[in-house]
Parts: sequence; structure tokens; C-alpha cells
Amino acid sequence: MANSIDRGNQQAQFAEIDAQLAIAERKRVRYEQLEGVVSTSAIETARLEVDALKKRRAAVGASIGAPEPLVAPVSGVIGAANVVVGQVVEAKEILFEVIDPARLAVEALAYDAALAAQIGAAEARLPGGRLELEFVGAGRQLREQALPLLFRVKTSTVPLAVGQPLKILAQTSRTLKGVAVPLSAQVKAGAGETAVWVRDGAERFIQRRVKVAPLDAARVAVVDGLADGERVVTAGAGLLAQVR
Repeated sequence: MANSIDRGNQQAQFAEIDAQLAIAERKRVRYEQLEGVVSTSAIETARLEVDALKKRRAAVGASIGAPEPLVAPVSGVIGAANVVVGQVVEAKEILFEVIDPARLAVEALAYDAALAAQIGAAEARLPGGRLELEFVGAGRQLREQALPLLFRVKTSTVPLAVGQPLKILAQTSRTLKGVAVPLSAQVKAGAGETAVWVRDGAERFIQRRVKVAPLDAARVAVVDGLADGERVVTAGAGLLAQVR
């Protein structure tokens, strides 16, 4: 896109070429009228000069008034359009934002700098589905006292939007001793504590306060509060609180 100074220079160049073309046309006509007196090579040179000036005039004229096509460097869908009809834009101004849905990435913040060296697989929970992520790498400079981590979306079972907040669960090489239970087994006890229902006998269940740690998008690890061999309710746990 040309700014006002560039357009002024182009118009001045167009006017200069127009004047040169008028002079060259008169010169060609005069030489052709004097054919036999003026050499054939001089007449041919005058004709070539006129043709060259016409081509220069057409090229400069096209750059002044003709629309200029905008070609994106990547293929995809338009995520944002910052233009209106008749808008005058400057160089380096962003007009359209193009998004490739097949190459989405997720950025996360880690407040433990040592975590980046331990990350393996990762996933994110979403209403109605989950995202499978691949760890790409971590930055070297803190942002808001946290280390930025970059993940690439491998598979997704739900539609995504650019800028959508996510909670990422990353699997690390660190081992954790506990019992894996599905998210549906968790219930909230008093004071915001986490609890599970444990089967104590025939048609008898006891609510047990536990400590949990995230395991993946579908499970948590109970690290304290359960004994070996205890059976945990994994479906309909929230309904047991309504039974007295």
C-alpha cells in the first residue's frame, strides 16, 4: 500500500512520462513526414522511443489507480478483519488475521522453571471433550513471574477459538504414590474439602475426606485418605449426599 508521499511521487512521474510521450509523438510524426530526407534508422528509433514511453506510462498509471490484490503468505480462514470500504492504510498495518485451524498452538504459564524439563504428554479439559497436546518447548525469559510453555494441538474432539482460556494437565517424569480415580468420584465436603464415597458394607457408604493431585484430563490421584483394598464409588457419587 502506498502512502500519500508515494502516491504524489507516482503522479509526478506519470505527468513527466506523459510530457515525454507527447514530445516523442510529435518527433515521430515529423520524422515520418520527412521520410526520404531523414534516415530510416532515425525514424525507427523515434517509433521505438514512443512505444517504450507508452509502456512506462501504462505501468505507472496502473500502479496509481488500479486495485492491488492482497495475498496472504499462508492459507486458512480469516479470524479478524480490520478494514472498511475506502479506508486508507499505511505500510505494516495489519488488515486481516489468517488462522490455520490445522496448526493451532496453546501457550501455558508454569511457575516452576524445573517443570519444563519433566513434561511428557499433555492434555486439556473442555466441556464436552478434550484436547491432546504435544509439548514443543519452553521460553527462557519469565513473563509475569512465570515461564511460558508452548504446546501443539494434536487432536481435538471439540471446536476451539483463538484466545480461549484452557486448563492444561501435563504428565511429567515425576512419580506419585496414590490411587487413580475418575473425576466423577470427587465430591465437595465442608469447608471446600474434597471427599470420596467409600463402600463400607452392603448398602452402606461412608464419605471420606481425601487429598488429591491432578493426574490427567479424566482422573485424579488420591494421595492421602484411602486405605488399601477400599472400594470407591465412581459413578453417581453426588447422589449419595442426598440419601440419609
